[in-house]
Amino acid sequence: MATREHKRRGKTLPNLDMEAFKLMRELKINLEQESIYLPWEKGLNLLESTLENDKQISARCRDAKVEDLWSLTSFFGYRTQTFVQAVNLLDRFLAIMKVKPKHLSCITIACLHIAAKLVEEECNIASTHDLIRISQCKFTISDLTRMEKIISEKLNFQCKAVTALTFLHLYHEVTLLHTSESKDSLSLDKLEAQLKACLCRIVFSKAKPSVLALSLLAQEIEAIQSVDMLEIAQCIQRHLKIADRELLYWRGLVAKCITDYSSPECSKPDNKKLVWIISRRTAQNLHSNYYSVPELPTIPEGGWDESGSEDSCEDMSCGEDSMGSDAEGPSVPPHLHHQINKQQTSSTYSLGVSEHLGATCH
Repeated sequence: MATREHKRRGKTLPNLDMEAFKLMRELKINLEQESIYLPWEKGLNLLESTLENDKQISARCRDAKVEDLWSLTSFFGYRTQTFVQAVNLLDRFLAIMKVKPKHLSCITIACLHIAAKLVEEECNIASTHDLIRISQCKFTISDLTRMEKIISEKLNFQCKAVTALTFLHLYHEVTLLHTSESKDSLSLDKLEAQLKACLCRIVFSKAKPSVLALSLLAQEIEAIQSVDMLEIAQCIQRHLKIADRELLYWRGLVAKCITDYSSPECSKPDNKKLVWIISRRTAQNLHSNYYSVPELPTIPEGGWDESGSEDSCEDMSCGEDSMGSDAEGPSVPPHLHHQINKQQTSSTYSLGVSEHLGATCH
């Protein structure tokens, strides 16, 4: 078998071994498909220009919900792919639909549940019952089921997207395949955490997934000062025909985001975000309390047109069934029993996230 030094000789990719050829072919296929799953940019621009009020969703509202998604995926032990898919669903939906802030929680949790069903093993997927309880959202299981249907229909059932994480994993594999340096020097976990931090800002939803992923890779390679890996990243850039100007633009935004999230001014989500501290008595009574959650009001369905006006709406009856009638069966997946039981034996517990770049800037 050829050495890595032999494989990367000449710093070109066409004549590499079969494994490298398959990876580059997969990159090309995903590159051709990535535009299908990009959120509508005009819709994202409208969100960015919207002031925060009780009638329309602003970019700040969206970012806050994505941070909540990050915490929830960590609590339930979901993969990074689930988080990234959920964010993609959320952004694509918000970019084409005009929804009110009071419905945003239901939309967000519905996106998470759809993503979990696409990515996770069935035995590891939290029930709708638990998603509502842990997220402390005021809607019913019927509301959530209905919202999942609406989201899937509006996105033409194209739910499993090509994302920046898709490219990040492929770039990481290609880099490790051809570098002569230690595999441990380029941490995939750290790259994933940096991607999560970026996705908490709506501006990165406008980036092509292939470019955002390469920006993260190049930024990290520069940080670890690997000339060898930088040459490999440049080969990938040429192979995918990513323009220098485009890459430099997004690298600049990525660098600023990572710096901001690493600064002392940022609050840590394990202490400040999605923290739920309750007494033992409340924990014991929690199971019965959430049955009295009021139903979510009827959700009017409207879309953005190019001028930012609201399309014709149709009424969608939500919350038709009570929580009690829907909440049958085991409430906690097997893999969560130990975690929740351990939390409920103490006087307080908190739901949070602690990762490489887990922080929230305000």
